[in-house]
Amino acid sequence: MEVILEKGVTIGLNITEQLPQESIRGYVYRLIRLNIINLTLPPGKVVAEQDMADQLHVSRTPVREAFIKLAQENLLDILPQKGTYVSLIDVDQVEESKFVRETLERKVVQMACAAFPKEELFQLQSYVALQELCIAEKNYQKFFELDERMHGTIFKACNKSRAWSMLQQMNAQYNRVRMLNLSAGFDWELLILQHKDLVRAIKEKDSKLAETTTDQHLNKVVVDLEQLRSEYGHYFLPLR
Repeated sequence: MEVILEKGVTIGLNITEQLPQESIRGYVYRLIRLNIINLTLPPGKVVAEQDMADQLHVSRTPVREAFIKLAQENLLDILPQKGTYVSLIDVDQVEESKFVRETLERKVVQMACAAFPKEELFQLQSYVALQELCIAEKNYQKFFELDERMHGTIFKACNKSRAWSMLQQMNAQYNRVRMLNLSAGFDWELLILQHKDLVRAIKEKDSKLAETTTDQHLNKVVVDLEQLRSEYGHYFLPLR
């Protein structure tokens, strides 16, 4: 797969279909954002409106609007007369996002242990089984997608879908580190074991196991962060 190296070079985007009822603006924004988070567009790379527009078969207007929105989310740096770059990862934002997610998810998994629909529990088990296939295929992007679906299902089943949507908006920096973690092959098996423990805790209504597992699961990124910065320092902003 190609990645952009300099202004004007074609970008090999991962392109998915436009969702039903999704506007062109929404589609372009979602797709570019997804490619930043999954590291197809890695930190520090130059991106160009026309390249994006050509690949997505749209005009430059929705791409320009997406760039502005992504810059507001600190995912793009738009520098006049120089170009537009994928933002470097900000460790402070990663840690803040992790704090918010950990605070909310602790509470939500406690609610899940109190009451959780059987159909959604089966769905969680299915996601874990599919993630094991991802390990065999070394498909870290699909692994990440299933991870997101799994945690999103827990929030949805506890009637907290809007809280999950809010987390998705502020978790971009945190998710890029998670994706980098997966692409580097850091302990996929450990993540599977943690997911199995979390599903078991919900099934058996074991709130203590759920809390312990959630803490270990969400803290793993922070534990690995120092090694990631050592190996991929060019992807990160200097520490303040």
